[in-house]
Amino acid sequence: MTLDEWLSWQERLHPEEIELGLERIGQVGARLNLLSPQAKVVTVAGTNGKGSSIAILESIVCTAGLSVGVYTSPHLLRYNERIRINGKEASDADLCDAFECIDRARNGESLTYFEFGTLAALELFRRHPLDLIVLEVGLGGRLDATNIVDADVALITTVDLDHQSWLGESREEIGLEKAGILRPGRPAVIGEYDPPSTVVQYARELGTPLFKVGCDFSFVVEESSWSWRESNGRELYHLPLPALRGEVQIANSAAVLEVIHLLGWMERVGEAQIARGVADATVPGRFQTIRQEPEVIMDVAHNPQAARVLAQNLASTAGNGETIAVVAMLRDKEMATVVALLAPEVDHWIVGGLQGTRGVSSEDMLKVVESEVKDSVVDSFANVKLAYEAVLEGAKRNDRIIVFGSFHTVAAVLNTP
Repeated sequence: MTLDEWLSWQERLHPEEIELGLERIGQVGARLNLLSPQAKVVTVAGTNGKGSSIAILESIVCTAGLSVGVYTSPHLLRYNERIRINGKEASDADLCDAFECIDRARNGESLTYFEFGTLAALELFRRHPLDLIVLEVGLGGRLDATNIVDADVALITTVDLDHQSWLGESREEIGLEKAGILRPGRPAVIGEYDPPSTVVQYARELGTPLFKVGCDFSFVVEESSWSWRESNGRELYHLPLPALRGEVQIANSAAVLEVIHLLGWMERVGEAQIARGVADATVPGRFQTIRQEPEVIMDVAHNPQAARVLAQNLASTAGNGETIAVVAMLRDKEMATVVALLAPEVDHWIVGGLQGTRGVSSEDMLKVVESEVKDSVVDSFANVKLAYEAVLEGAKRNDRIIVFGSFHTVAAVLNTP
């Protein structure tokens, strides 16, 4: 089968698109000897900041000449983006070969689309002499497929409201689910100043050493650089600002440096490679400018915490023209809250619809925007492609267009010629 045929088959294999739990995938992973990799493992959970943090860590480690395998989700344009070895995406042939290996080993066990992908990543990583494996949690942590592997260092970036139907209705409940990636005696980095008390309490009960920003490590932002300090006195001065825009990316970089420190790799990596890795790391769809005059910015922000960061970035980079938003979202997101948070920074709203069972139609999205926006013009189009083409045609050279609301929204524009 081709890669597209494999993926289509996987989507139909399991009766549920999402079914959290480790029993099925754990049994298949054990048969394939995938549960105890030889490389160091860093598992990253969090509501926002996972992709950026992983990109920074990957960039630093690759710059230092170490070998790293990275598994992330979702993808923007190609499934191959999910699995990278030394910065290179897995080929169709390698993915198909891994899928075939997993299919043979599952002995009729039903696996979800994400479970198949997780096992494929671990199978491909097993075939390479890696120094580091980085796993991005797909949903929550405790019952996520990536949690079949014990992390040498865990990183929890942030905890906020998202996926409430799966993870709980409060930060405390969601935090406890994310804390499921912690292990006894193995360190964990917390990348936010005020994590839910459930994370701290669970770590204490489990015997997991926690290293929190503002307590065990810190950072100071200067005019054109930043500095990092560990509680034992280690310091790095005058680091370059991340290529990824926004002060939040400095916080992500600081947490990544703490991960490297806890791996015992500071000397192995080296300060020059850290600086270059931070400066070079990029992630598509994170306040990404894809053209000028008018400026077009892509951002996958789809929950309240990400919307706050996006609003801050827009406020700090405002120009002379109007800011025009192209928005489309999924039904299970906090649509009204996201729109309300961005309303002060947007002059003109363009609504598009998303296909699929989770997608919100342009009519429903229009109702949400009109209920939250009082002083802006709002237009509606059947889909994101039409919305983007219309705004691009009507925008002035000094206007700014921000496309946001979902990975699907950003992908629709990136796929537009």
